[in-house]
Amino acid sequence: MSMSITWLLHLLVLFSFVPTFCSVSTRHLLSKPLIGDGGRIYVCSDKTFLAFETNGTIAWFIHVDYKCNVSMAPVHGGHGKIYLVAENRLLKIDYRNIGISEPTVEVFFGPGPGQKAEAEIIGLTVSTLSSTVFINIKNRGLFAYLSRGRLLWSLGAMLYQFGYRQGCRKNITDCHFASVPVLDQCEASIYVANTEGELYCLSVRGRDFRWIQDFSSLDKSFTITPGNNGHLYVTVPTRALVVALDVFSGNILWQGSVGPLSKIDCAPVVDSNGWISIGSLDGFLYSFSPTGILKKFSRKNTENSIVQVGPFLDCSGFAVYSSQIEMEGKVSHSIGEYTIVSAIRPKVAIFTMLVPATGSIYWSEEYLGQRSTLLSKSDLSQFVVNEEILLTFLAASSKNVRSLHLAALKQGISLSTSIQFTFFAGNERTIEFFLLFESFLLVLLIGLVRFCCTFWAKKKLQDQGLGGFLDKRCSLQLQKKALAKTISELEKKAAEESVDNEVFQKLGDIVRKKEIIERKLSTTYSLGRDRTNSKSKSMLPLQVGKPKSYSFQGTKKQKLKMIHTLSDTSSDSSTEEETNMFEVIDSSAKDKGKTPMVEVASNSSNDEYFTNPLDVTRLGSCSKYIHVCT
Repeated sequence: MSMSITWLLHLLVLFSFVPTFCSVSTRHLLSKPLIGDGGRIYVCSDKTFLAFETNGTIAWFIHVDYKCNVSMAPVHGGHGKIYLVAENRLLKIDYRNIGISEPTVEVFFGPGPGQKAEAEIIGLTVSTLSSTVFINIKNRGLFAYLSRGRLLWSLGAMLYQFGYRQGCRKNITDCHFASVPVLDQCEASIYVANTEGELYCLSVRGRDFRWIQDFSSLDKSFTITPGNNGHLYVTVPTRALVVALDVFSGNILWQGSVGPLSKIDCAPVVDSNGWISIGSLDGFLYSFSPTGILKKFSRKNTENSIVQVGPFLDCSGFAVYSSQIEMEGKVSHSIGEYTIVSAIRPKVAIFTMLVPATGSIYWSEEYLGQRSTLLSKSDLSQFVVNEEILLTFLAASSKNVRSLHLAALKQGISLSTSIQFTFFAGNERTIEFFLLFESFLLVLLIGLVRFCCTFWAKKKLQDQGLGGFLDKRCSLQLQKKALAKTISELEKKAAEESVDNEVFQKLGDIVRKKEIIERKLSTTYSLGRDRTNSKSKSMLPLQVGKPKSYSFQGTKKQKLKMIHTLSDTSSDSSTEEETNMFEVIDSSAKDKGKTPMVEVASNSSNDEYFTNPLDVTRLGSCSKYIHVCT
């Protein structure tokens, strides 16, 4: 960080730019203004809450029982509600109840009438989307309330998680939240600073810290401005420095120097193009692009000019209103790292409407002008009207939208082309990952729905129920595994030593049982849809893999024709498959007394012809064969 940055100790000549039409004897101080829905301006004066139209007339007013804090602007609460700090109490004003029996003003937070308020309210913000009010109480912490008044959670500046302390790294005993909480609607985040110069990012839904950034090396006092575009801006008045942060990580993206600032709580504004603008006592309006590109604007010679009030956004959000005061004299000199500005007697104020992104100036007017003359005849003349109040009325006035179009026409350009409409799309990499993940979930959901529709349509499932179906499937899988193990053992035994005919008969029976179970698992008890009229290939599976031949002794030599057929039934009994040998042809001479030999070969064809000397009498125990001997 550069240490040669200017800072304003304060204006040595204090002045309040008050219009000449305000009577000193009758004027009333107004609080910081709020531009509400419909362009109305809400302010508070003493114990009266007022709503002004843009032409300066009072739309309505409400008497409150407490003196309001003029240094805090009212906060919009949505659905016709406004929150106001008065005598360290938070009042909720529902102007929809004006003229009806329902109460218009109630104490939302703090003691009732006649009681002393011990807690000091530093600031508040309201999330209209979640109907939540966030209040920072001095030395107590941050409190989140529903708009109905129920406490959601509270949080201090220190939090212990997983055995580690978060926050207040340099001071534990006297460390508290010290700034006005700031809401980022796009990111659903709350930003607040503590007394040690640490900036916190919290979620509006919980009490966990997303990140903490330490700015104590610059200063312990700074202002926070949400960009609502993926950026967060920190203004350090003592250093005349603007720092841009990434809202996801808290890392510093860029920083830029400005001229000396007028107040310790001076805060910039961010327009819809993402440009951040702030006024300086050197007479310039400083505007930074989202990437940190700087532009400086001035309507008058800056030698004797100052900008002491921050700019305001107009109703479109793309243009800003700024005021530049021309003084009779101004002196600036530096002392070490600080710059002191001295100015006396304001001469004229110049109000300007411009678009920082393009540099186009659409409207400019010197005080006293047509607008000021109009306000001097309104109800606003009863109050002290400074630059901030005038800029607020200019920004809220729908009349200036027409002025913008007229100014654009005079310059021969189209307003739609002069203002660049840009929208924040968030972190691009994060969005890409999110869309990819969303697509994966969609494909998975489609597959799951299709599987469920197919699965629940199975006949066996409808007959037995889900529990019985899964139990039967599990049982079949266990049987299949046991039979496969037995087959492997018998084949190994037959290959290593001479075995009798019963071993081969047993091996064939086990193979057939295994085939039946496999067919059940692939059809009736499969997780897919049922298959109808499907026929498995018939085979004589005495050996899987390379064909082998075996021999044994007998008394006769015969030639056999064997046809192996399988039934296609879903019955659970062992008769689901039947093997029929329906033709046995004796091709040997009975009068020959040669020793018969048997060759049994494995093949995958349905009908197999082979010539083997076979002792038919030894197959008598197999009831599934029909012997036709000649």
